[in-house]
Amino acid sequence: MSSRMAGATLLRHLGPRLFAAAEPASGLAASARGVMPAATRIFPARMASTAAAPHAKQEEATEKPQGATTPEQAVSYWGIEPRKLVKDDCTEWPWFCFRPWDTYRPDTSIDVAKHHEPRALPDKVAYLIVRTLRAGSDLFFQRRHASHALLLETVAAVPPMVGGVLLHLRSLRRFEHSGGWIRALMEEAENERMHLMTFMEVTQPLWWERALVLATQGVFFNAYFVGYLVSPKFAHRFVGYLEEEAVHSYTEYLKDLEAGLIENTPAPAIAIDYWRLPADARLKDVVTAVRADEAHHRDANHYASDIHYQGMTLNQTPAPLGYH
Repeated sequence: MSSRMAGATLLRHLGPRLFAAAEPASGLAASARGVMPAATRIFPARMASTAAAPHAKQEEATEKPQGATTPEQAVSYWGIEPRKLVKDDCTEWPWFCFRPWDTYRPDTSIDVAKHHEPRALPDKVAYLIVRTLRAGSDLFFQRRHASHALLLETVAAVPPMVGGVLLHLRSLRRFEHSGGWIRALMEEAENERMHLMTFMEVTQPLWWERALVLATQGVFFNAYFVGYLVSPKFAHRFVGYLEEEAVHSYTEYLKDLEAGLIENTPAPAIAIDYWRLPADARLKDVVTAVRADEAHHRDANHYASDIHYQGMTLNQTPAPLGYH
């Protein structure tokens, strides 16, 4: 009896709010118009923001001058538009994938011919794996350097992200600092991704190249994840040799550019802003900057492997990466 009374009381209070129509109407249209005001009264914040969106867009469209074009604004997860930034020439900053404080000038003075001689057995195994992968990629891409760069960057951006995530989890469960290595690896992953975004402006992958990237990433991510869990020092040594081959690949790219076998087109706008290149920079300048980044990644990963071999942990400060 008490439950019936409680139900009747609840219905008496909520009934008018649920079923009261906002305006007199009949049929299906009436029910459709009546549910929205009722739902709005029950969930005011959510329904008001949802319902107001079309009207806001309509007002924005009416206020926009005819024939004027504005770039799409990337809105954050919280619905807050980022503040507008300007470049040095007072023009609006056009990129949302990176910000002005993420840009830098590449250190092209780094030794691109440096090689870590494999001595221990893990080093030799890592070097053999990388050389085998290199032979396959050279046979597949031949002298199509731009397409080779696309595949290379989709692979090169995986190890630092995997290492950064695993070190992040290790830092949490051990209640200890990482010595800056988490940030260093995440910056390396972002830098590799920016290489990919740059070469996307140079060439577009074919459908079968996209399929190859999908298959390669699926296999490589899981293999490197397991490898890093088993032996971080081996994983970093592997990446060090992988970056050595990347440096070699971009050196070959530069040789073909200098020989005139590949057109030295103007540098993409995203590359000019990211590496702070001159306005008249060419593709050769972009490849030179990317090669310098890869050389810094090579040194950082070999250093990470070295400190593991010395019986130390990654709590030590990472080697300077040469950017940021």
